[in-house]
This record gives sequence, structure tokens and C-alpha cells, in this order.
Amino acid sequence: MKKQHKNNWVKIFFAIFFVFGLGAAVLVFSSESSENENQVEKENTSKISFVNKENSEQKNILDSLNTLKAAYDIAILEKTALSQELELERKNVENLMEIIKASQNPSAAQIKIFRNQLSDMNSSLEGKVVEIKKLKSQNKNLLTEIESQNVVMYNQKAENDTLISKQKKLESTLKDASKLSLSNFKVIALREKSSGAELETTKAKNTKKLKAIFTVNGNAVAKTGRRIFYVQVLDQKNNVLGDNKLIEFGNDKALVYSFIVSTDFQGKSVNVYGILNDQFKKGTYFVNFFDKQEIMGSASITLE
Repeated sequence: MKKQHKNNWVKIFFAIFFVFGLGAAVLVFSSESSENENQVEKENTSKISFVNKENSEQKNILDSLNTLKAAYDIAILEKTALSQELELERKNVENLMEIIKASQNPSAAQIKIFRNQLSDMNSSLEGKVVEIKKLKSQNKNLLTEIESQNVVMYNQKAENDTLISKQKKLESTLKDASKLSLSNFKVIALREKSSGAELETTKAKNTKKLKAIFTVNGNAVAKTGRRIFYVQVLDQKNNVLGDNKLIEFGNDKALVYSFIVSTDFQGKSVNVYGILNDQFKKGTYFVNFFDKQEIMGSASITLE
């Protein structure tokens, strides 16, 4: 009986030990499993965090490149000698943006390369901006110099125009001053006596010649020497009497004259005359006096 009771206690003891051992095993296994899960979760979280960080870096670089591209757009609008180079570098920025956008989950090494390229592009733009400012400053100075030169040239031209105008006026004044003037225009009809003496008449039947008389006024600045004048005599039908010759002076100027009168002009007034021999009828005759093609005066006579 005692032996049986002892065996029962042994069985109970082993049963309790088994239960505690099993619980401890389950507890240990559960703890290890939990630790493994936590480790896996940490690794996954770390991996996700790394991916998110790289994506954020990728976005930041793209944003910086967009800002850089906008800066290039502004620089190109300056339209300087560097515009072609700036357009090429802007194209490089756009190409890098396309490469980054096409990259899926770029590695840290790729991100580093992208950042280095961005840094180089920023440095290049900064250098170009400095050069653009220098060019603009040079252009401004050049424009200022050109404006100054234009002012000088304008003033010089104005001065030259004034001098030319004065010279032309002086030449015109001298030309006008050097012209000869005629005065005292008169025409008389002459008859001849048997003795050869010439007397003035008003009768057409007695008139043998017309005498055209005028004075060449004195002029100290006029050219001296032989001077020629043309006399034109017109009858009642407006016919040119006498030589009736045509002389051309150029510039489509011409004159039909009756006879020529010449004199040796030496700066002082001189009275000259010319004679027209013809048959004269009753009526009025008109006489015009010319210095080349320019009419200087006129006179008339009526024969009865």
C-alpha cells in the first residue's frame, strides 16, 4: 500500500515537471520567434527607410535641376555672345533630368553621381553669370562711348553744315557780286545824210539802222577782260531781225540773237552800243539785251 502511494507521488511529480518543461520550452521558442520577427521587421523597415531616403534625394536633385533650368532660361534671355553656349548647357540639364526621371530606385552611388553633375552645372552657370555681367558692363561702356562719339560727330556735322552753308552763301554772294549789271537801255533810229553824217529819226522810210545803246556798270570784283553781250531785235510779227543765229549755253538754255556787242571791261563803267542794218517798216520794234542767256533789260522804238 505504501509502495503504491509512493509511485503515485512519483508520477505526479514527473507530470508536473513535464508540464513546466513544456511551458518553458514553449516560452523559449516563443521568445526566439518574436526576436526573429522583430529582426526581420527592423531589416524591412531599414530597407524601406533607405528606399524612401533615396527617392527623396532623387526628388531634391530634380527640383534643383528645375531651378537651374529656369536660371538658364533667364540668362539666355539676356541675348549676349554666350547665348549659344547657355542653350547647350541648358540642354545638358534637361538631359540629366530625363536620366534621373528614368532611374528606378537609384543607388547611393548613382545619387552621388547625380549630385556631382548638379554641382558642376551650378558652378558652370555661376561662371557664365559672372561673364554675362562683365559683357553687359562692357556693352554699357561701349554704348556710352558710342553715344559720346555720336554726339561729337553730330556736333561736328552741324558745324560742318554751318560752314558749308556759310561757304555756299559766300560763294553765292561773290557770284552775285561778280555779275555785271547793265543800265541805260536805249534804242534810236538813224538816217544818213549825203555827207555820211548820221542823224536820229523817227521815220521808217528814212531809217537805215537801229543803234542799241546801254551801259555796263562798274564792278570791282567782277572778272575783267573781254565781255560779250547779245542783242535781240524783234519786229511787229515777233521775228528776230539781223543775224538771227541760235547759241546754246547748256542746261537746255539757248538764245536767238540779232547781233553781238563786245567790250573790254576793266572794272569801271563803260558805255557800249551795237548797230543793226536792215530795211525797217512802220511799227514798233522791241530790243532785248542779254548777258549770255540772262536778259538784263529791254527797250523799244516806234517808227512812223
